[in-house]
Parts: sequence; structure tokens; C-alpha cells
Amino acid sequence: MTWAASSRMAHSFDTRSRFLAGEMLPDGLLPDVISRSWQRCVDRKVNVGRQALEIPVVSAGALSGFRERSRRLILHAEPVMDQLYEQISGTSSVVVLTDTTGVVLHSVGDPDFVDKAQQVTLQPGGIWTEEASGTNAIGTTLVEQAPVSVHSTEHFIDINQFLTCSAAPIFDPQGKMLGVLDVSSDSASYQRHTMALVRMSAQMIENQFFAHECTDQILIHFHLRPEFIGTLYEGIAVFSLDGRFIAANRSALLQLGLNRYDAEKRTITSIFDLTLAGLFEQARSLPQPVIRLRLRNGVEVFGRVKFGASVSPVTCLPIRRPDAASRTFATEPASNSMVALDLGDPTMSAAIRKAGKIIGHDIPLMIEGESGSGKEMFARAFHADGPRGKGPFVALNCAAIPEGLIESELFGYREGAFTGARRSGSVGKIQQADGGTLFLDEIGDMPLTLQARLLRVLQDRTVTPLGATKSHPVDIKIICATNRKLRDEVAAGRFREDLYYRLNGLLLTLPPLRSRTDRTALSISLLKNLSDSDEQITFSAEVLDLFYRHAWPGNIRQMMNVIRTALALRDGENEIRIEHLPEDFLEQAGERMEASFPHAGREGDGGSGRLEEVEATAIREALRECHGNVSAAARKLGVSRSTLYRKAKGTPESLQ
Repeated sequence: MTWAASSRMAHSFDTRSRFLAGEMLPDGLLPDVISRSWQRCVDRKVNVGRQALEIPVVSAGALSGFRERSRRLILHAEPVMDQLYEQISGTSSVVVLTDTTGVVLHSVGDPDFVDKAQQVTLQPGGIWTEEASGTNAIGTTLVEQAPVSVHSTEHFIDINQFLTCSAAPIFDPQGKMLGVLDVSSDSASYQRHTMALVRMSAQMIENQFFAHECTDQILIHFHLRPEFIGTLYEGIAVFSLDGRFIAANRSALLQLGLNRYDAEKRTITSIFDLTLAGLFEQARSLPQPVIRLRLRNGVEVFGRVKFGASVSPVTCLPIRRPDAASRTFATEPASNSMVALDLGDPTMSAAIRKAGKIIGHDIPLMIEGESGSGKEMFARAFHADGPRGKGPFVALNCAAIPEGLIESELFGYREGAFTGARRSGSVGKIQQADGGTLFLDEIGDMPLTLQARLLRVLQDRTVTPLGATKSHPVDIKIICATNRKLRDEVAAGRFREDLYYRLNGLLLTLPPLRSRTDRTALSISLLKNLSDSDEQITFSAEVLDLFYRHAWPGNIRQMMNVIRTALALRDGENEIRIEHLPEDFLEQAGERMEASFPHAGREGDGGSGRLEEVEATAIREALRECHGNVSAAARKLGVSRSTLYRKAKGTPESLQ
């Protein structure tokens, strides 16, 4: 520890003692931000002797929900956090990301110090508001909405005084706070440059939102010096297709001399002294140009113009869409995109990254995974994100159709091709997918004879319907899925080797739901997609915990069905609780009375032989406390209403 850091620590320790004793402190004795925070802690009666066990920590299931709500923040922050950690590794430090409620979403740090930090709940799930943890860099930054450094004895709670913390807020393009980035270190390893690194990293995260979240806007990257364009220090201003200001990063506002409120009233013309048509003309004149732009105050800057998907890269003119002028930032990914599938599970994230690298390339995709693990959902998202996204997506489950009908379903047929054929004939799945994607689920169940015909289609890019002599050209991309190991099927002679290598460019294996760490986030995402868009429906904490613990043998398909049923059974309520879940699901999940009363069946109480007696006692106790209200008693016990009746021999009278 440096002499300056040691002196600062001793000074703040003495100052805090005087402050807690009620002594009036002279101005300047403390940094103003620390003084204000200490006073807030006193006003809220935060106990300086509070222990780690007294500080709340969210459950694993609830943490998944918090991570889901901050999914976009985590996506942009994690790579920056890794870079930041590389710069400070070996200094007994940890890099921390929280949301605006102070909940730690993600952390990375030196293993020895991570163990020490966990002792004060500085870990995913820990809560670092001022109310929970006193004066600290994260919680105080949330209040001040500005970078804050808290060193050692400046922490209000005693147990946190081994820390030195530097934190900076992270804002979205519209200026709304998204979370806090923090570096916490052992106070003995105090580094003066840490705050600068944190602030730079927070700005890098903010700039990532501009780089990846603009879909239909005009972006101007600018700086007084051309060599700074494309760096952390560049200004980024975003405009609609008709030239109205939408957003800007902090560097842009500083260079323009505007605050966010004043900037919202501006246009490209009023900021850069250039018409929209003139901007397009300058940008079109050179490939990848750096152009000169003059601000209204006469200052000349250098800029590069980037256009979103709604602007023609050839003409630099807007491709008008009905809602193009009103679109802003895509803060939430489309529900059918691969980004929407990335909910935090490492295996799924890796699969999504790999798949993203072959989008737009003529590389076939094959997806392996258990039945119900989301193979079609993944294929639809891959299709939607690619150049064929506006074309048809046609799915055929080769295991769900009788062998005699697969050929006609896949290739189609002409009138009179076979007995029972439609008079007008039928267009097969291959032709239906022309210009788009054909998804063949359970491809391993396709008969060998049809495998040969499919291979011919892929080679010739034509399809001939049953009973026809004329072939039709088709432009399709095929995505295959299987719950088998096709290599084993090839070895056993049940699948053609030449077709296997034709279909297998990139092989991805999706994890079963029971092994995914994002089960809670997935359930919340499915609820949002399956419920009415006008309703704000949530899961109770008990349901989220149950969903996280359940093994889900039916995988995502089972979860979707459970959620659909719960939505139908909730009787218009905005919260899905245990009693809204299907009875067979609760039985499969092992929801028993002893789950609500942990003492049941333990050694010393008679074991499992007394389980019925314990359950009966629990039921009577719950009913008494709920004044005979069966629904309330069921909620208290964490079981469904029907389970409560069944446990009580199936009749309401036996509940007395």
C-alpha cells in the first residue's frame, strides 16, 4: 500500500468515528460524495456492524430472471469486462457488473480474491445498494449516477473496509441508466489508475450499444482529429432517416456542447450545417469516406457516415418503410432471432456464436439434440437472421408422417399420381420452400429410398413431383435436425453416407433443458412470447424456483406446454402461481408437503412412516391460519389446490 493510500485510510477512519459520534465535520474533510452517502446511511439506519449473513442475496432462480431482464447489457459488457480483467489481473481484484437494482449479474477476477469477495456477497446474486451494503462504489454510483471511488474506511459497513472500489454508471443511447461497472480490490493493492480504466470500459460498453443496436438509422462517427474516428474517444450521433436527432454518446454531446435534452430538438442540418441530401452526396462520393463536417459554431470536425439496413448502400437513399421514421434502437431482439435465444447458458451461447459465423455462407447446418430441446426454434432463428429471412420457412418432421406419405409431402404430386390424390395435385414441401429454408426434423427417420431422391434434389437444384415428367428449379437452404447420432446411423447402413456429408457442414449439439443454466430466463422468455402482448404476466418466486429445479424430461416442448396450461388456468390473474400449474407436472416435479415442511421425515420424527400424519397436521395448520380458505392454504404450502384435496383423501369435508 502506498503512503498516500495509507494516510487516506487512517484519515477517513478517524473522520468516520467522529461522524458516527454526531460531531459536526468541517467542509472539505471528506469527499462530498462520501459525506452525502454516509448521511443517507445514517438516515436509513444502516448498521455499521452489519454482517454478511444479514445482507440479502437473490436465489439462483431469481438471479436468472435479473440476468434475463439485463440480457442486452450482459451481452455487450462481458467482452469488455474480460479485456478489463486482463489489464488488472494479478492485483487481487474482481470486475463486477450490476443492474440498476444493485444486483450483481456477472463477475470475473483473481481466484484468490474472488473467494475473499464472496465472503461479503460480492458475487453474482449479491445486492450492493446503499440500503443493503452501506456506502460502496456500486450503490453510491446508482444514487449519484456518476463515477464513484470508495476506499477502505470510506465504506460505511465495517466488513467492507478491506475493499477499495471504483465504479462507473452505464447508460443506454437515450441516457437511461442500465447498470454499473465496478472494480473492487484489496485495499492494500490500491491502484490510482483503476478508476480511469473503469470509466473507459463503461464508455466502451455504451458504444457497443450504438454499434449493434441501430437497425434503421444514420450514424455519424466524428472527432476533431480524423485519427480518433473508430476509437473510444469518437463522438457518435444517431439520426432518423428524415434527419431528426435520436441519440448520441457522451463524447458526441461534449464535442457538440449540448446536453441530451437540447440535442433532442436538433436535426442533422442544425448540428452539422449540412442538408440531409448533401450528407448523402458527400458519403456517396468516396468508398469508405472520412468527410469534413462543419458544426454550426464554425468548428470543423472529421466524420464517417454509416447507414442502417433501411438505407441503400448503393444510392445512400432511404428505403422507405411505413414505420421507418419512427423506429429507434432495437433494445429488445426480435423473438425469432438467434440473439433472443441467447439467455446466458454457455453451451447455447457457443452454439449461437458458431451458427452466426456461417450465416450468409453456403454451408449446411445440422442440429443434434434430444426431442423437444428446441431444434426447430433454433432453425427458425437461424433462418430469420440470414439473407433468406424474408423467404418461407417450411418444416417437415420425418418421424411424424407415415413412411408412405413422406414422399408426396416432400416432393409433391400431380393430379392422378396415385389413388386418393387431390384432383389439383399438391405442391411439396421442397417447392414451398423455394427462396427460403426447408427444415427437415428427425432426418434420421427418412427412408433410404427418399434419401437418394433428396440427394438428387440437392445436386441438381430441381424437384420432380410424383407422377410428373417436368422438373421445377428450386433455390432452397436445408437445415436438418436429429435426436440420433447420424454417424452411428451411417455406420449401421441406415443413412446414406453421401447424403450425410452433403447435409453436415456445421454440426451443432443443443443441450437438454435439464443441463442448461438459463432455465429461469428461458421460462420468462417463453411466458412473454406465449401470453397476450397487452398483459404483464409474471411467475411467482415459488414457480421460478420449481422451474429451475425441475429436470424437464420433455425439454423445452414440455416447458411450453406447462406455461400454456398455466396461462389458461390463471383465471385472469397477472401472476402464475403453483396452483395454476398442471397436476401431472407437479407430481412429476415431486411437489410434496414435506418440501414445504423440511422437518417431515427426518431422523427423530418417525421417518417416512409418519409422513401422512405430518402432512395432515400441516394441512390443518395451514387451513387454520388461512381461516379455512383452501386456495390460500394451498399457496401457503406451495402445492396446487387439487393436490391439497387429494392429500386430504379427495373430499373437502376431510379438510375440516
